[in-house]
Amino acid sequence: MAPRPDTSLPVFIPNMPREEIDLLATSACHAAAFLKAISHEGRLMILCHLATGEKTVTELEELLSARQAAVSQQLARLRSEGLVSPRREGKAIFYRLTDQRAIRILDVVYDLFCKDS
Repeated sequence: MAPRPDTSLPVFIPNMPREEIDLLATSACHAAAFLKAISHEGRLMILCHLATGEKTVTELEELLSARQAAVSQQLARLRSEGLVSPRREGKAIFYRLTDQRAIRILDVVYDLFCKDS
């Protein structure tokens, strides 16, 4: 499978081997799960804040002007998808980004939706 000249997307050709199609389908499944995890406004904002460094749950509540329950629910989803990880220090729980793909996606989202606004 060769990339298109103007993009790195694959070119689907007639009679493509089943193994290549299966690999693309598996990759599409993983990509869809990743995109679903970040496709919520609250989760996206949490990731944006964590892109600048580790934050406590309390800091995220203040930055987002959101209740603790809402922030914790979104953090739980991001944690279950492997995008963030917690660290306890006394009573405080700190979160940080653990998946560099999230930062790459945030860069693209920022360029497309935020940069010129």
